Amino acid sequence: MSARPPYPRTRRVRAALAASSAALLLAATGCSFGEPEPDPAGEPPTFPTPSASASAGGAGQQVVATVLAKGLRVPWAIGFLPDGGALVTERDSGRILKVGPESGPDGLRVTVAHTITDVAAAGEGGLLGIAVSPSYQRDRTLFVYYTTERDNRIVRLQLDGEPTPILTGIPKAGVHNGGGLGFGPDGQLYASTGDAGDRPRAQDPKSLGGKILRITRDGKPAPGNPFPGSPVWSLGHRNVQGFAWDAGKRMYAVEFGQDTWDEINEIVKGRNYGWPQVEGRSDDKRFVNPLTQWATGDASCSGLAAVERLLVTGCLRGKRLWVVELTDTGTVLGQPRELLTNKYGRLRAVAAAPDGSVWVTTSNHDGRGDPTPEDDRILRLVFADGGAGRS
Repeated sequence: MSARPPYPRTRRVRAALAASSAALLLAATGCSFGEPEPDPAGEPPTFPTPSASASAGGAGQQVVATVLAKGLRVPWAIGFLPDGGALVTERDSGRILKVGPESGPDGLRVTVAHTITDVAAAGEGGLLGIAVSPSYQRDRTLFVYYTTERDNRIVRLQLDGEPTPILTGIPKAGVHNGGGLGFGPDGQLYASTGDAGDRPRAQDPKSLGGKILRITRDGKPAPGNPFPGSPVWSLGHRNVQGFAWDAGKRMYAVEFGQDTWDEINEIVKGRNYGWPQVEGRSDDKRFVNPLTQWATGDASCSGLAAVERLLVTGCLRGKRLWVVELTDTGTVLGQPRELLTNKYGRLRAVAAAPDGSVWVTTSNHDGRGDPTPEDDRILRLVFADGGAGRS
C-alpha cells in the first residue's frame, strides 16, 4: 500500500454560502480557482490539477481529486482521529488500517492498526462501519460494526485490546447487511441495518433488521427513542449504509432500492420509510417520501457525507458521485449533479474530513468491479470556488 505525496495542511471550511450564490456555483460553467490563502504555517497551499469537472447536462462544478492511498482491498468505512490521520476498515480482510498523518517516501503512511479475527466476510458482509469515540483523546475507544458466523454486531474496542460486544443479533445474510455507524450531534451512537434479504423484517418493530438504530455507548436503547425499550430509531429500510448530519443537525441516509429507485431520505424519529410496501416516492401517507431518488443503474450508493450545503454520496453500480445541494431548511435546491462518472470505478465510503475536504474510497475489489493495479484507492476531494474543502 502506498500513497502520493501528502496534501498540504488546510484551514477549516468557511461558513456556508448563501443559497442563491451556491445555486449559481452549481449551475456555472468554466469555474476557476480563487487565489489560495496562506497555510497556518505560512506556506501557501497549491492546488493539484482538477481531475474531473463535468456533471450531467454539462454543468460545471469542479472537483479536485487526489489519490491519498492505493493498494487497499475493499475499504468500507472511514473514521478520523484527532491526530489528523484516519482509520479505515477493509471488509474482507477484517483489518483496520491507519492512514496518515505520517508520511514516507511515497506519501501518506498506511499501516495495519488492528485485525478483528472473528469477522466472517462473505457476500456483502464483513468488517463494515467504524465510529471513533468523540472523546477518543481520553478513552482511545472505537466502535465497529461487523459480520460474524452468527450475526451482525456492534463492538467497542481499543486498538491494543479485544472487542467487547455491545449489541448482537442484528440479522445477517449474503446481502443487505447495512453496516453504517456514527455518532450523532446528540452524542448517541447510530447504526444502519439491512433487511438481510427478509423483507418483512423492515416493517417489524421487534426486529433489528431494516432499521436505523440509536444506542448508548454500552449498546442500550438511547433515552428518547420512539419505541420504549427499543434501539429502533426509524424503520421500513431495505438496506441503508451511509448516513450523515448537516449543520442544522438534520440526519440524512442513502438507501439501496431493489430494481427501480435508490433514495436519499431525511431521517426523522419514529418514521416509516416504506420498504417493502413502496420503493421510491408514493402517495401512501403512512410512509416518508425520499428527498431525491435515482434509477438504480445510475446510483446504488453506499457512503454519504454532509459538507456545508452539500450531500455527497458515492455510488457502486453507478460509478459516480451524486452531489445534492440543500436549502437552509433541508430541502433539495435544484437538481443533483454527478461527478467523477466512470473515472475511478465503483465508489463506496464517503466521509467529511476535519479540514473540510471529502474522502472517498473505491470498491473495485468487491467482486463486482474491474480493479486496476492501483485499486482500491482513497481519494481526497476538494470542490472549487469556495465550496466544500476549499484550501
